Amino acid sequence: MFDDKTLMITGGTGSFGNTVLKRFLDTSVKEIRVFSRDEKKQEDMRIALANDKVKFYIGDVRDYNSISQAMIGVDYIFHAAALKQVPSCEFYPMEAVKTNVIGTENVLNAAVAMGVKRVVVLSTDKAVYPINAMGISKAMAEKLMVAKSRLMPESGPVVCATRYGNVMASRGSVIPLFIDQLKSGESLTITDPSMTRFLMSLEDSVDLVLYAFEHGQQGDIFVQKAPASTVGDLAQALKELFVHDNPIKVIGTRHGEKLYESLISREEMAKSTDMGRYYRIPADNRDLNYKKYFVEGEARIAEFDDYTSHNTERLGIEGIKQLLLKLDYIKEQLNA
Repeated sequence: MFDDKTLMITGGTGSFGNTVLKRFLDTSVKEIRVFSRDEKKQEDMRIALANDKVKFYIGDVRDYNSISQAMIGVDYIFHAAALKQVPSCEFYPMEAVKTNVIGTENVLNAAVAMGVKRVVVLSTDKAVYPINAMGISKAMAEKLMVAKSRLMPESGPVVCATRYGNVMASRGSVIPLFIDQLKSGESLTITDPSMTRFLMSLEDSVDLVLYAFEHGQQGDIFVQKAPASTVGDLAQALKELFVHDNPIKVIGTRHGEKLYESLISREEMAKSTDMGRYYRIPADNRDLNYKKYFVEGEARIAEFDDYTSHNTERLGIEGIKQLLLKLDYIKEQLNA
């Protein structure tokens, strides 16, 4: 589907964008546009790749003009641009709104105006039962996507979303932090050893987006089934892999941090479809005629449970180590 097509990645200098580029550069895709506001990261990527297929666009999703102009001639979009750090969004919630909500609306509006064919919006577990500004803003981005999909003209793009938890070894995540602390002889700072997180690789995140791209219908949200572990076991697994015995220092939860991740709410589970490796959550396309809901309802949500990092498959230390050893980042760090 990507043969001789132009793909745009918003926020394309991040971990996800770099992984997509590795996957696509040797294919017959015509052009990949990296759209972001960080000129230094773009320059580093330009020098490292030295590939004419990759074009770089400086701009900000908050600015409709910059995103719409960069979108001229684009066939497909992976919308990854976002403010993702939970603590910083807690301190600057309006910045999260501007990028994650208004920025998403700008991307979707520009995609309609510029004749884009498909858009996949990248979301997060924190959008489910949100308790922090980052999660609330991403939940609103999902609602925007679904609302736009309901009103999409026949000639407009198919818009859908993916939702996943923290990606292992991605920039700003806990694994690189733990490894730096191990190598420098510092204590491993853990917020809560019993805290659970899904374990998903960057390659998994790209697979999920490509699955959504290929199978998504208007307003769909896709979630990958994934194992989880406690943060305490993750730290112990890294200590054993790197043969270090640094002490553990429990520092308490950060601003807006959850004890466990929820990828699908029970309300969504009641209408989701099991696709094997993934769940598909269809859009709620009922209209505003509330009168009929007194006689017509949906599935009994009490019969379902949330899909969380507490009730998914739980890996022990050996299982975590086997999963970590599949990551290129871990291999590089061990060799170093």
